[in-house]
Amino acid sequence: MSLTLRPSQALKLWHDVMLDQVRDGAQDLTARQTAILLTIYMEAPPHTVRGLAKKLGVTKPVITRALDTMGKMDLVTRRRDEVDRRNVVIQRTVAGALYVEKLGDMVIVRCRELPR
Repeated sequence: MSLTLRPSQALKLWHDVMLDQVRDGAQDLTARQTAILLTIYMEAPPHTVRGLAKKLGVTKPVITRALDTMGKMDLVTRRRDEVDRRNVVIQRTVAGALYVEKLGDMVIVRCRELPR
């Protein structure tokens, strides 16, 4: 399915989904945290702090702070790589998968509401 949106429609969709997240009452993520989370869940693992920092063009401490927040929310976990102890591997969680699925559902609902 292909969908073509005007810039105003795309921004309304983004706005409405972000409002839904804020109104949801659950803890919401920043844009940076959301980008990191979606990268972890939409791209094939393994994911490391170093790899995420490189992909997103930010420093490792930025990734670490975001992962701290997401870890407290049980959206991801971290463990040391057994092969190379310098690497920290980020793992998905059930709660994280459900969060991403719910976000996808919000996008679908709001997309269907857009005027054609």
